[in-house]
Amino acid sequence: VVNVACALHLFGEYVGRISLMEGPSMLPTFNAHGDIVLENRLAIRLNPDNISRGDLVTLRSPIDPNRIICKRVLGLPGDIICVDPTGEKAPSTEHVVIPQGHIWISGDNAAMSRDSRDYGPVSMSLVQAKVVARVRQMFVLLS
Repeated sequence: VVNVACALHLFGEYVGRISLMEGPSMLPTFNAHGDIVLENRLAIRLNPDNISRGDLVTLRSPIDPNRIICKRVLGLPGDIICVDPTGEKAPSTEHVVIPQGHIWISGDNAAMSRDSRDYGPVSMSLVQAKVVARVRQMFVLLS
Protein backbone atom coordinates (compact mmCIF):
# COMPACT_ATOMS: atom_id res chain seq x y z
CA VAL A 1 0.00 0.00 0.00
CA VAL A 2 2.84 2.41 0.81
CA ASN A 3 4.53 1.74 -2.54
CA VAL A 4 1.27 2.45 -4.41
CA ALA A 5 0.75 5.69 -2.48
CA CYS A 6 4.34 6.73 -3.16
CA ALA A 7 3.97 5.93 -6.88
CA LEU A 8 0.72 7.93 -7.10
CA HIS A 9 2.33 10.89 -5.33
CA LEU A 10 5.36 10.85 -7.64
CA PHE A 11 3.15 10.54 -10.72
CA GLY A 12 1.04 13.51 -9.59
CA GLU A 13 4.08 15.65 -8.78
CA TYR A 14 6.17 14.96 -11.85
CA VAL A 15 3.99 13.59 -14.68
CA GLY A 16 0.39 14.75 -14.45
CA ARG A 17 -2.66 14.94 -12.27
CA ILE A 18 -6.34 15.68 -12.15
CA SER A 19 -7.31 18.93 -10.41
CA LEU A 20 -10.50 20.71 -9.43
CA MET A 21 -10.98 24.25 -10.79
CA GLU A 22 -12.68 26.82 -8.57
CA GLY A 23 -13.39 30.52 -9.09
CA PRO A 24 -14.83 32.84 -11.73
CA SER A 25 -11.60 34.10 -13.33
CA MET A 26 -11.60 31.53 -16.17
CA LEU A 27 -15.28 31.80 -17.18
CA PRO A 28 -16.48 30.78 -19.77
CA THR A 29 -13.59 28.35 -20.41
CA PHE A 30 -14.18 26.71 -17.02
CA ASN A 31 -17.23 26.92 -14.79
CA ALA A 32 -16.84 28.81 -11.52
CA HIS A 33 -17.28 25.57 -9.56
CA GLY A 34 -16.77 21.89 -10.19
CA ASP A 35 -14.74 21.54 -13.38
CA ILE A 36 -12.07 18.85 -13.29
CA VAL A 37 -9.00 19.29 -15.51
CA LEU A 38 -6.02 17.20 -16.53
CA GLU A 39 -2.63 18.84 -15.92
CA ASN A 40 0.51 17.86 -17.85
CA ARG A 41 3.37 18.51 -15.43
CA LEU A 42 5.94 16.51 -17.37
CA ALA A 43 5.95 18.94 -20.33
CA ILE A 44 7.05 21.80 -18.04
CA ARG A 45 9.58 19.66 -16.14
CA LEU A 46 11.28 18.39 -19.31
CA ASN A 47 11.22 21.73 -21.11
CA PRO A 48 10.33 24.81 -19.01
CA ASP A 49 10.31 26.91 -22.20
CA ASN A 50 7.56 24.69 -23.65
CA ILE A 51 4.94 27.40 -23.13
CA SER A 52 3.08 29.10 -25.95
CA ARG A 53 0.71 32.05 -26.20
CA GLY A 54 -2.80 30.80 -25.56
CA ASP A 55 -1.76 27.91 -23.30
CA LEU A 56 -3.66 27.40 -20.07
CA VAL A 57 -1.23 26.91 -17.20
CA THR A 58 -1.42 26.27 -13.49
CA LEU A 59 1.06 28.15 -11.35
CA ARG A 60 1.81 29.28 -7.83
CA SER A 61 0.17 32.62 -7.24
CA PRO A 62 2.75 35.42 -7.19
CA ILE A 63 0.82 37.11 -4.36
CA ASP A 64 -0.05 33.99 -2.31
CA PRO A 65 2.44 31.14 -2.79
CA ASN A 66 0.09 28.76 -0.97
CA ARG A 67 -2.47 29.03 -3.80
CA ILE A 68 -2.33 27.37 -7.20
CA ILE A 69 -4.06 29.41 -9.90
CA CYS A 70 -5.01 28.76 -13.52
CA LYS A 71 -4.53 31.45 -16.19
CA ARG A 72 -4.03 31.85 -19.94
CA VAL A 73 -0.60 32.83 -21.29
CA LEU A 74 -0.86 36.04 -23.31
CA GLY A 75 2.79 37.04 -23.59
CA LEU A 76 6.22 35.43 -23.75
CA PRO A 77 9.72 36.81 -23.09
CA GLY A 78 10.45 39.71 -25.43
CA ASP A 79 6.80 40.39 -26.27
CA ILE A 80 5.40 43.91 -25.94
CA ILE A 81 2.07 43.68 -24.14
CA CYS A 82 -0.67 46.22 -23.54
CA VAL A 83 -0.98 46.13 -19.74
CA ASP A 84 -4.78 46.39 -19.79
CA PRO A 85 -6.65 46.70 -23.10
CA THR A 86 -9.90 47.29 -21.14
CA GLY A 87 -8.44 50.37 -19.43
CA GLU A 88 -9.92 49.28 -16.08
CA LYS A 89 -6.67 48.63 -14.18
CA ALA A 90 -4.20 50.68 -16.23
CA PRO A 91 -4.39 53.14 -19.12
CA SER A 92 -4.92 51.24 -22.38
CA THR A 93 -1.88 53.06 -23.77
CA GLU A 94 0.49 51.53 -21.16
CA HIS A 95 2.74 48.78 -22.52
CA VAL A 96 5.42 46.53 -21.02
CA VAL A 97 8.20 44.37 -22.47
CA ILE A 98 8.12 40.88 -20.97
CA PRO A 99 11.57 40.14 -19.50
CA GLN A 100 13.45 36.89 -20.09
CA GLY A 101 12.23 34.07 -17.86
CA HIS A 102 8.77 35.63 -17.46
CA ILE A 103 5.30 35.37 -19.01
CA TRP A 104 2.18 37.55 -19.05
CA ILE A 105 -0.96 35.77 -17.80
CA SER A 106 -4.64 36.65 -17.73
CA GLY A 107 -7.93 35.12 -16.70
CA ASP A 108 -10.44 34.66 -19.50
CA ASN A 109 -12.98 36.59 -17.39
CA ALA A 110 -10.96 39.80 -17.05
CA ALA A 111 -13.50 41.55 -14.83
CA MET A 112 -13.15 38.81 -12.18
CA SER A 113 -9.45 38.01 -12.49
CA ARG A 114 -6.33 39.01 -10.61
CA ASP A 115 -3.51 38.47 -13.06
CA SER A 116 -0.53 40.17 -14.72
CA ARG A 117 -2.53 43.39 -15.00
CA ASP A 118 -2.27 43.49 -11.19
CA TYR A 119 1.18 42.03 -10.53
CA GLY A 120 3.05 42.34 -13.82
CA PRO A 121 5.10 39.70 -15.62
CA VAL A 122 5.27 36.37 -13.79
CA SER A 123 8.36 34.22 -13.37
CA MET A 124 8.19 31.03 -15.44
CA SER A 125 9.57 29.22 -12.38
CA LEU A 126 6.10 29.54 -10.82
CA VAL A 127 4.47 27.51 -13.61
CA GLN A 128 3.48 24.02 -12.45
CA ALA A 129 1.75 22.48 -15.47
CA LYS A 130 -0.12 22.93 -18.72
CA VAL A 131 -3.84 22.26 -18.62
CA VAL A 132 -4.48 19.79 -21.43
CA ALA A 133 -8.16 18.89 -21.00
CA ARG A 134 -11.33 19.56 -19.09
CA VAL A 135 -12.43 16.14 -17.92
CA ARG A 136 -15.95 16.86 -16.65
CA GLN A 137 -17.91 18.87 -14.21
CA MET A 138 -17.76 17.34 -10.77
CA PHE A 139 -21.53 17.41 -10.17
CA VAL A 140 -22.01 15.38 -13.36
CA LEU A 141 -19.59 12.74 -12.07
CA LEU A 142 -21.40 12.50 -8.76
CA SER A 143 -24.86 11.96 -10.22
